[in-house]
Amino acid sequence: MVLSRRGSGSVILPSGHTMAVHTRTHDEEDLPHATKRTMADHLRKYEQMFTLTPQRMRMIVEAFKEALETGLEKPEQVVPMIPTFVFGWPTGEEKGDFLALDLGGTNLRVCLVTIQGEGKFEITQSKYRLTEEQKQDDGQKLFDFCAESLKTFIDTTMAENTGIHLEKGQKLPLGFTFSYPCSQERIDDGILIRWTKGFGAADTEGRNVADMFRQSIEKYQLPVHLTALINDTTGTLIASHYVNPKTRIACIFGTGCNAAYMEHIKDIPKLQSLGLDQGLDMAINCEWGAFDSFEHEHLPRTKYDIIVDERSNKPGEQTFEKLISGRYLGEIFRLVICDLIDEGVLFLGQNTYKLENPYAFDTAFLSLMESDPTDELLMIVGIFSHFFAVETTLAERQFFRALAKLIGKRAARLSACGIASIVSKMGYLDEGCSVGAEGSLYNKYPGFADKIHEGLVDIFGEKGRNIITHHAEDGSGVGSAIIAAMTKKRKEAGIHPDL
Repeated sequence: MVLSRRGSGSVILPSGHTMAVHTRTHDEEDLPHATKRTMADHLRKYEQMFTLTPQRMRMIVEAFKEALETGLEKPEQVVPMIPTFVFGWPTGEEKGDFLALDLGGTNLRVCLVTIQGEGKFEITQSKYRLTEEQKQDDGQKLFDFCAESLKTFIDTTMAENTGIHLEKGQKLPLGFTFSYPCSQERIDDGILIRWTKGFGAADTEGRNVADMFRQSIEKYQLPVHLTALINDTTGTLIASHYVNPKTRIACIFGTGCNAAYMEHIKDIPKLQSLGLDQGLDMAINCEWGAFDSFEHEHLPRTKYDIIVDERSNKPGEQTFEKLISGRYLGEIFRLVICDLIDEGVLFLGQNTYKLENPYAFDTAFLSLMESDPTDELLMIVGIFSHFFAVETTLAERQFFRALAKLIGKRAARLSACGIASIVSKMGYLDEGCSVGAEGSLYNKYPGFADKIHEGLVDIFGEKGRNIITHHAEDGSGVGSAIIAAMTKKRKEAGIHPDL
């Protein structure tokens, strides 16, 4: 019989609850046969599997850049490079009161943004919870809910907290952040290509969602004018530039991933038939999560990435996203663990059925493992004992943390490749630029931003230090309002007023 000594401690979980944990500590001779050596051997295997060399990163950047160019040249490409009809940067002189509506995956958010110029603004907002029934019910009912919530906000929150009372006939410009793939031929229209984020509202895909919302506005007789329909990444780009004029690119690194940047209209061949002013710029919503989909020629997919893809609801699609976004990193980790369980390396004699459930291992667990400050790695003890009912040795916990770091680092370095492709295409390297970044991975995953910066240096050398990421401004609220202000000003000036 193997005897073990037990230590104890406590772990604070993401929910804020404190959980008692017990950790087994073994004398070296108590360890199962060659456990330490076995874990080290496996770690070397996964280091080779998940490590991206600078040379490989530079190859990915070149392929990525080519995909961006193709998307600008022709419609309906893998990386679609969607024109947003947001023309140019904010001047910083935009001022006024603007409403913003943000239809997210969980909540509907309504904001009043008072733009004060010179990078300053004030925001008043309310959130309204979306039910699963609303996400799946008739699409017109969903937009009716949006309009009803907007009416409640105007009649109560806005009136009580801001002192703004609209005169009869007065209408406020509204920017609508609708973060689902849409094709647009003007800034205040959009045809829904497909629902994402668990939505399935009927009779909506293939329809003009802006027109559907206008029907709801009319139904509730709201004093608003739908000025702009935007994607959240585009809003993030504009809001970040408004506060920090050095911003040239915006990225989302969260449950999903995306990027937006400002392109010269003369360099967007697929728009040339519109007769646009060639001296202007337009924001492009890259939808870059689709990079290397279908053909799978450029990204370093492991057997675990392929399993994640094949078991997803859209096999073959969103390949880049499946390697770097928060939706999938925990699942990649879980699949590695399951492989080692099947090989008889981990958890011998223990019931591991809880680890066999797809997506049972949240990406937040990887974040906690990387940041565990204790010598005994008590946070990792707590994760495996509390959520999966298995006990771990110190050698196993050290392996788990190292594996989490490998998966997280690969995601950050691939993210750097995406940023580098836009930087290289636009020639921003010598002068440098700021990248507004948002999302749970960027904001909460330990060291994610630092690893992106390390990746940029590996790609570009010392000049990579000229590219700085920073926490982005609220694109779904502030960005949406600023775009509404820009659009109102542009149309009043007669610059492409029909777009």
